[in-house]
Amino acid sequence: MMKPNVHNNNLRFLSGGGETGELILNNDWTNSPLGNIETWPESLCTTLGIMLHSAFPMFLFWGEDLTCFYNDAFRPSLGINGKHPAIGKKGEEVWAEIWDFIGPMINGVMTTANPVWFEDQLVPFYRNGKIEDIYWTFSYSAAYNSDGKANGVVVTCTETTKTVLTKKKLEESERNLRSMIKQAPVSIGIFRGKDYITEMANARALELWGRKEEDVLNKPILEAIPELKEQGIKELLDDVYKNGRMFSAPELPVQIFRNGKMEKAYINFTYEPMYDPEGNIDGIMTVGTEVTDQVAAHKKVEKNEEKLNVVIDASELGTFELDLTSDALVCSKRFKEIFGYDNAKEVNHTFFLSHLLPDDIAVRDKAFLNALKTGILAYQSRIRIDNNSIRWIEVKGKIFYDEDRKPTWMIGTCGDITLEKQNRRDLEESEKKFRLLADSMPQHIWTADTSGNLNYFNQSVFDYSGLTLQQINEGGWIQIVHPDDKEKNIAAWLESIHTGKDFLFEHRFRKYDGTYRWQLSRALSQKDEQGNIDMWVGTSTDIQEQKDFASELEKQVGERTAELIKVNKTLKESEERYHLMVAEVQDYAILYLDRQGIVQNWNIGAEKIKGYKAEEIIGKSFSNFYTDADRKNQLPQKLLKLAEQNARAVQEGWRVKKDGSLFWASVVITAVHNNANEVIGFSKVTHDLTYKKEADDILMEKKIELEQKNSELEKMNKELQSFAYISSHDLQEPLRKIQTFASRIIEKEKDNLSESGIDLFSRMQRSAERMQALIDDLLAYSRTHTLERDFEKVNMNDIIQKVILDLKEEIQQKDATIHTKKTCELNIIPFQFQQLFYNLISNSLKFSKPGITLILTINSEYEKGENFKNEGLIDELNYCHISVEDNGIGFEPQYAQRIFELFQRLHGKEQYAGTGIGLAIVKKIVDNHDGIITASGEPGKGARFDIFIPVMKG
Repeated sequence: MMKPNVHNNNLRFLSGGGETGELILNNDWTNSPLGNIETWPESLCTTLGIMLHSAFPMFLFWGEDLTCFYNDAFRPSLGINGKHPAIGKKGEEVWAEIWDFIGPMINGVMTTANPVWFEDQLVPFYRNGKIEDIYWTFSYSAAYNSDGKANGVVVTCTETTKTVLTKKKLEESERNLRSMIKQAPVSIGIFRGKDYITEMANARALELWGRKEEDVLNKPILEAIPELKEQGIKELLDDVYKNGRMFSAPELPVQIFRNGKMEKAYINFTYEPMYDPEGNIDGIMTVGTEVTDQVAAHKKVEKNEEKLNVVIDASELGTFELDLTSDALVCSKRFKEIFGYDNAKEVNHTFFLSHLLPDDIAVRDKAFLNALKTGILAYQSRIRIDNNSIRWIEVKGKIFYDEDRKPTWMIGTCGDITLEKQNRRDLEESEKKFRLLADSMPQHIWTADTSGNLNYFNQSVFDYSGLTLQQINEGGWIQIVHPDDKEKNIAAWLESIHTGKDFLFEHRFRKYDGTYRWQLSRALSQKDEQGNIDMWVGTSTDIQEQKDFASELEKQVGERTAELIKVNKTLKESEERYHLMVAEVQDYAILYLDRQGIVQNWNIGAEKIKGYKAEEIIGKSFSNFYTDADRKNQLPQKLLKLAEQNARAVQEGWRVKKDGSLFWASVVITAVHNNANEVIGFSKVTHDLTYKKEADDILMEKKIELEQKNSELEKMNKELQSFAYISSHDLQEPLRKIQTFASRIIEKEKDNLSESGIDLFSRMQRSAERMQALIDDLLAYSRTHTLERDFEKVNMNDIIQKVILDLKEEIQQKDATIHTKKTCELNIIPFQFQQLFYNLISNSLKFSKPGITLILTINSEYEKGENFKNEGLIDELNYCHISVEDNGIGFEPQYAQRIFELFQRLHGKEQYAGTGIGLAIVKKIVDNHDGIITASGEPGKGARFDIFIPVMKG
């Protein structure tokens, strides 16, 4: 239909009518009762002209069908996804849900021509995709035709939903306010006028003032509580009333008469001006809380904090506070000393991280990621200080969160553990040598927990039985015992477990070849300091020869028993050293002495080291810990005098525990001064170093044995190097010759061979190729464990383009198209990521659909972990998300995890070449970068790999 010309004199009422004017102009009125727009009556056009050019919301019902019209000002009231556009529709059709309400009103106005008016009327209707409760102030008035007869209704309206809801909230708020004031947990009082007449006082205020309600209500507050006049309260009230300035005071001391006497109380309170409707001050509201108990408590806390700071300084731990939103770092003097700087040196977070050794950055980053999950930071790393020396530090911290559970703050400590680390390394080396010694022994050595469950076997057990650890765990150790010996064996073992007696039993063990040999098994319980069993250590010795040669039985049993005792002793000593090492990391006795050396406090470390409980030693002299000889020489008094003169005294020597036993102690005594620089006491920190002396002795005893074992290890390393050389060179050389000779035979002797012979040679050649591919892939997989891990910041696109260039011929052969979209820059191991993309692109080329162009799309972008549906990601951490998607043959969804396992093939080797190692290499490379990889696919539609690599912060 031709659009009417708006410049037609009959349609000028639509000119400048906005969006709704355009809707009226463009509506198809052919089938409407109103007919063609150019024939509309002048009364309708005039009414619409007034409405369309009004800035006030208006709606028009016209004619017998009550056809709907409205202006642009009314349009927002219809909302989104509601009735708009409703122009030209019947009124009952548009407003069906409220017609029962508005229909009679419209009919009444048109019948009587009397207008109706409502204020803040609830008129719910459908808009914004649902029925909403909407409040209106509106009027319905008659619209007349040219004959002066009412032929429609003009609705003039405004939505008052927000105003009505606000009024209701205010009314509810005012009702609740007085109830809240009465029930408030703080003191609230309201005073009116310049004489401060008490209008309201809740129970807490009356309790604080020590008055009853009738004592203060409707009375000037300064007359009701006269003792306040002399304490400056009137001046404070006058300033608030006259100048409108709020007054606030924390922990203000005031004297109040209550409980029959004058009491000193501490109060947190505010005076705020109150205004009348004209904005004039007509009263004051006071809000207060008595904090007398808190003031007394925090004064006590301040005193304790002073002592705690002394103790922390004595423990030689540095403290720090880190703002996780700005990276601002505040640290203690000791913290800076650990890094080799004086207290004046400014140390920020970036400066701190720059001291970490490159090899330890990954350790710190992993611990930081874990802290974001758990809230607890704990790691050990090395730092290089300005004199180029290396120190070991231990960092511990706790993360604090805001109301949205986002990490914002961290508080922690940093300690120098270089000495402990060296001692631990020596002990671990000793333990390692012991394990190697156990595996090299011909006897079967095993351990069990307190319930009798065996949980460790040396290599001799596996060599003898031919079983794997999994087979022993599944079938139990009893499966190698002769059937005739099992019942007695179990009974004897249970007897030892229940009574704690040594286990000694002769029984027969099945060898890997099916034969049985007699064994003498013995287990000794290992007990803690309280005599409770920690574990069982056992050995089984082959006594077949003793059984066979009775004449030598007594001699052999004696030798074996002596050897077992020696081995068990070595095992027990090694195990005790190990547990002692773990238990005593940062195990310090920290106590406070008065000027005479009397113990004032006692921590758990002191109880552990010295054996006294707090109630047994507090109030007694610290000289109780010294030997008789040291007390005779007055060593305790000399150390206190030395600390008083030099501020600190350091000494190592033997000390006495409660039970009379001696331990080697490292002691630091620090003088504690008051504000007048007078010595008021001493802090004393003791570290038990007995284990160090024991470790040194054991290391000396093992020196000759370790030299022999080191020689054996060097020989084993040479054999491993030879095996690696054979794998990478010697094993591949015969394969290359097999392939070459097979190709020559097929090429030159083809006419002399039968079809079966040619087929056999071809199969042999393909098998050799697969074997060579398998060796190459296995070597590649091993390199992901052993190759250098030098991280560099690299653009992913540079690596992808290198791989595309390397696979140029394969890509052209498959007629493949590779799209690369956005790329990330990451701190990675470039060689490994080049191998990752090479394997993924090769995988897509290999599993493309025959006859269909392969389309491979690679994309990467930065996103926060919370934006991905992957439970393994950390919400607050940034990731580079790399996706590799193709339209190849795809795979069944149930194989999404299996495809990353070694030697997993989803298709036959004759159909698709490969070793089943490529994706395992990809998975290992992603693991090396602390990332996550997932796979998804659908048969016949293609496969997709999603890689998430964390982007580390500073």
